[in-house]
Amino acid sequence: MRIDDRANGTGQLTGAAMRLLTHLATKGAGARQLAEMPDDITLFMDRKGVTLGAGRLPLAAAGMLVAHDLARWEGAGPRRALGITPAGVAHLRRRAAEPEARFISQHLDTAERTLEVEGARQTVRVDEGESPLAWLRARRDRNGQPFVDAVCFEAGERLRADLTIAQLVPKVTMHWTAGPAGQGGHGPAAATDTMIAARQRARRALQAVGSDFAGLLMDVCGFLKGLETIERERGWPPRSGKVILKLALRRLAEVYGLSAEARGKAASGAIRRWHAPIDRMEA
Repeated sequence: MRIDDRANGTGQLTGAAMRLLTHLATKGAGARQLAEMPDDITLFMDRKGVTLGAGRLPLAAAGMLVAHDLARWEGAGPRRALGITPAGVAHLRRRAAEPEARFISQHLDTAERTLEVEGARQTVRVDEGESPLAWLRARRDRNGQPFVDAVCFEAGERLRADLTIAQLVPKVTMHWTAGPAGQGGHGPAAATDTMIAARQRARRALQAVGSDFAGLLMDVCGFLKGLETIERERGWPPRSGKVILKLALRRLAEVYGLSAEARGKAASGAIRRWHAPIDRMEA
């Protein structure tokens, strides 16, 4: 049994209770207690406006979910319905996640990103809730375009990955679930080849963009500061940070050798290289 499940008793759920909880989390699914079957709870699915039966489970399974605050009764009388609670959704998310990422999956707004690390495409899981770039990427301007396009986002996230793996910004390292082994120390003995390579790539990239942009990129991609905070700290006019950040990210994308294809809708979101990437440049 998991420690977090033992704390609230949910590690003792029966198979029927888990099947019921999983059913309740499915889109279009529902469950009702019917007067003609007082010992069971009836499952159903709503498919394009048509309600279909989905079987029955013992009423005790519903009682167990309610007792653990994973589900609650809605309405009263002989046809009351059972609905899943936020705690029930979190319980399923935790069980579905990989063992080493259960807590992160439940408590952080995580997403998988495919980035280039050491010349190879790797998938890392990041906390999008902490990323200023993810926040800007999700918002659109008056023309309906993202404030940060795909190329700039890719460049910023690549720098963020290198800064984190290199442990140049240790305060945010814990928010990434991908990184080198042996992150406990910060001395030479703990510095792996991966960390050293990431450190070199990050430093070369920041040197290449120039001093005008390097500090801003460190604040946004390294220390994950919001633009309002940066504008206040630097004494910039409101909303000017967004314009300068776009310029900095475009320069960073050039340094990394990234550009966007512009040949029809099918290729509009593609990212390609157009010159030697930064990790192949001479230091």
